[in-house]
Amino acid sequence: MRKNQIIVVYGDNPQGMVKTLLQTIKPEEQLPRGAKIGLKPNLVIGKPASSGATTHPEIVEGIISYFQAKGFHDLRIMEGSWVGEETERAFQVCGYRELAAKYQVKLVNLKKDDTVKRQVGDISLTVCSSPLEVDYLINLPVLKAHCQTELTCALKNLKGCLPDSEKRRFHRLGLHKPIAHLSAILPTHLTIVDGICGDLTFEEGGNPVPMGRLFAGQDPVLIDSYAASLLALDVEDIPYIPMAAELGVGETSLSAMEIVEVNPEAKTPGTFRLSRQAQSLAKYIDQRQACSACYGSLIHALYRLQEEGILGNLKLGEKGIKIGQGFRGVKGEGLGVGVCTRSLDLSVPGCPPSAREIRDFISKRL
Repeated sequence: MRKNQIIVVYGDNPQGMVKTLLQTIKPEEQLPRGAKIGLKPNLVIGKPASSGATTHPEIVEGIISYFQAKGFHDLRIMEGSWVGEETERAFQVCGYRELAAKYQVKLVNLKKDDTVKRQVGDISLTVCSSPLEVDYLINLPVLKAHCQTELTCALKNLKGCLPDSEKRRFHRLGLHKPIAHLSAILPTHLTIVDGICGDLTFEEGGNPVPMGRLFAGQDPVLIDSYAASLLALDVEDIPYIPMAAELGVGETSLSAMEIVEVNPEAKTPGTFRLSRQAQSLAKYIDQRQACSACYGSLIHALYRLQEEGILGNLKLGEKGIKIGQGFRGVKGEGLGVGVCTRSLDLSVPGCPPSAREIRDFISKRL
């Protein structure tokens, strides 16, 4: 796997999907026997993954069973939930205590971990010891929005590797600069992003949006740059991403990125269980056999247009924005999203297009 590659897998079976990713990447080929492997999910709060807040435990189960089958048995799940939440409760509610018992892997509560100080540039940070002690650290963030930084994904997920006192200090420092510097102190070897149903608006969940994908890469800055596009954001909207690039952590150039879709045939029509806020955006959509990868991008794009105060300018009558395989070959007036709607007069290309591409296409016509 090259550093400029992002590997994408689609579907609705997180455990099977992550095994497909790992079979493609073959991370075990980089590791000596007996390697210590750390898994860092996002368990910011004790809520199930279906809420859009936390990493699906099935993903972690798939990773554990994959590595154990390859002869690696020193795996540990490590997390420190946000200030005010008990990590032990999050382990229990999110299904990780049961998972750890099933596979005999360690659960490390980073709120109780030893700490060390590390200096990067003009910032000294206090970091938990355990993530620094593993041979191979796999970051497992959720693709979701954040109320302060717009996006939380690869780089920000590392904030769970701090003691609570340092998490509070990050806010006093303005979040973006210390998040960027943390990524230089705590390198990750592989990032696998849970894009099954991350939250539309808030890191605490409650407004999950079906996105139906996992994606992985070695460059966390590039991962976050790509993730931003999936939420209809620009890299410049999230200052910690270019800051991390300046520190040499990775690259932000999407033009140099190589997307590898492992199973494009898995982009199949689905049914969508939407929160109330997502339902309010769905009224602009005419979907016929849409897949979640495309439909989720459209929901995120409409949310950004709503934030910008221009969604109300969209005049579509009762028909809405067309999306889905049911529009293949359908000609005529209207605005469509995705390659399935390319016979319409106006259509956003891509399979699926990113939310940013949809947002830009629509905003130019409002």
